[in-house]
Amino acid sequence: MLVLDWTFFAIAGPAVVFAGVSKAGFGSGAAFAAATILALVIEPGQALAIMLPLLMLIDAVTLRPYWKKWSWPDARVLIFGGVPGVALGAALFQVADADVIRLLIGGIAIAFVVWQIAQTRGLIRPARERLPLWAGWVAGGVAGFTSFVSHAGGPPAAVYLLSQKLGKTGFQATTVLVFWAINIAKFIPYAFLGMFTWQTAQANLVLAPFALFGAWLGVKAHRLVPEHVFFGLTYVLLVLTGSKLIWDGLS
Repeated sequence: MLVLDWTFFAIAGPAVVFAGVSKAGFGSGAAFAAATILALVIEPGQALAIMLPLLMLIDAVTLRPYWKKWSWPDARVLIFGGVPGVALGAALFQVADADVIRLLIGGIAIAFVVWQIAQTRGLIRPARERLPLWAGWVAGGVAGFTSFVSHAGGPPAAVYLLSQKLGKTGFQATTVLVFWAINIAKFIPYAFLGMFTWQTAQANLVLAPFALFGAWLGVKAHRLVPEHVFFGLTYVLLVLTGSKLIWDGLS
């Protein structure tokens, strides 16, 4: 049973603020670190269920500045591909126990850091040619699956979008739109699987101001905090929490 005590909120509050800062200020997929942190202290399914409405709230706040600046053809491919990925994630949740989900969340956290560092170091480069339509469906499927099980669908979507040679604003706007839609698609199976409870709803009510504050702070931090500082701290956090989740899942 989820216990909403001071210890929970002392951890959840900063984690949710971080998610808001990450999504609103740096446009990164690292917002899923909040779910990774929560999964250390509560059941993984509860952590994901608490974070989904809060991420949707942050999506709603951050969608407006990018309204109609996205590439709808590219977004449509990823969204349509993402729906089967969400369904696959839901099917896995029906049969997997908490330790399997811990391993998945922890593994995706570590993989995210490896992918980001490899991209920064030039070890992974955007495709020189535009990836074909089928590649967008595959990327959307992987993004839908990883987003369902950990709220971390950014890298596979980015691989496809970067190949489409979008501008900075177009890339960010399309990413925001894609995961706004995928998060809505996730809400239905989350509810069907019984992941939402009265306790998670209470947590959402208390944590919603933290999410909004994080989004506001992210806009400010975007101008004041160097990206390499923010992402450096994020990677350390993800490696530590991801490693702990993998250890717990194997123990």
